[in-house]
Amino acid sequence: MKPLGAVESRQSPDDVLASGEYPLTRRDLSDIAAMIYADAGIYLNDSKASLVYSRLSKHIRALGLRGFRDYCALVASPDGAVARREMLSHLTTNFTRFFRENHHFEHLRDEVLPGLINRAKSGGRVRIWSAACSDGQEPYSIALTVLSLLPNAADYDFRILATDIDPKILAAAKAGIYDENALETMTPAMRKQWFREVEVNGRRKFQIDERVKKLITFNELNLMAQWPFKGNFDVIFCRNVVIYFDEPTQMKIWSRFASLLAEGGHLYIGHSERVSGDAKNLFDNIGITTYRYVGQNAGRKA
Repeated sequence: MKPLGAVESRQSPDDVLASGEYPLTRRDLSDIAAMIYADAGIYLNDSKASLVYSRLSKHIRALGLRGFRDYCALVASPDGAVARREMLSHLTTNFTRFFRENHHFEHLRDEVLPGLINRAKSGGRVRIWSAACSDGQEPYSIALTVLSLLPNAADYDFRILATDIDPKILAAAKAGIYDENALETMTPAMRKQWFREVEVNGRRKFQIDERVKKLITFNELNLMAQWPFKGNFDVIFCRNVVIYFDEPTQMKIWSRFASLLAEGGHLYIGHSERVSGDAKNLFDNIGITTYRYVGQNAGRKA
């Protein structure tokens, strides 16, 4: 794989990759790609030019800048720290839905949670991490799965950590307010039990119950930075995120997840992702994008 932002000798850095109100050149994209890679580990190449243009052009207009060259200069400067943070928000993808890839939640409910619930009832500690929680639909789906088996889960040492790099989307997750179409994957009974109708700016919305929120702690976290955690996790969800990283970064992330999982803990990843690198030997693949951490027992797999 070429280094990020590498330019072929036959290509000019002034080549226009996307045109419109503000032409986006190869040099502009290379600068933006280098910054987003350094900040978040996200890999961008020329094929993402149209996406970068569509997501940043309105931001450039709002800032009153003349084009991408001025924008790159701003976000690379100390005075552009806020704009650079907003660039990250614009370029990260936040598509999600309740119970997305439902086989993970079925496996969690049927195979994983019964043992964890028994531990909690015996006074033990249970921790689950939603490592890229977007607007909260994944951690709330986890919490609803837990509550379906243990309605008073909040009375025990049973907690879900939900993190995301984007502070704006994290604020939406904490609010837990959704359009009606976001609830289409739920049964009517679940909607009635765990959501209440609210009005936001004259529009009909649905807010998740505080009993569900009580299980979850939301925190801002960059997966490329230090992880300030104490103790191990029993379950980690990190789905459809690592696919945006280059291969060396992916392998690093898998190893870091392995270091935080309790022996026998479970890792759920996205449908287009696979655990790779040295960490692959630390996991058993036990289902569709479902892994069990085996750690020291890696050499004694059945």
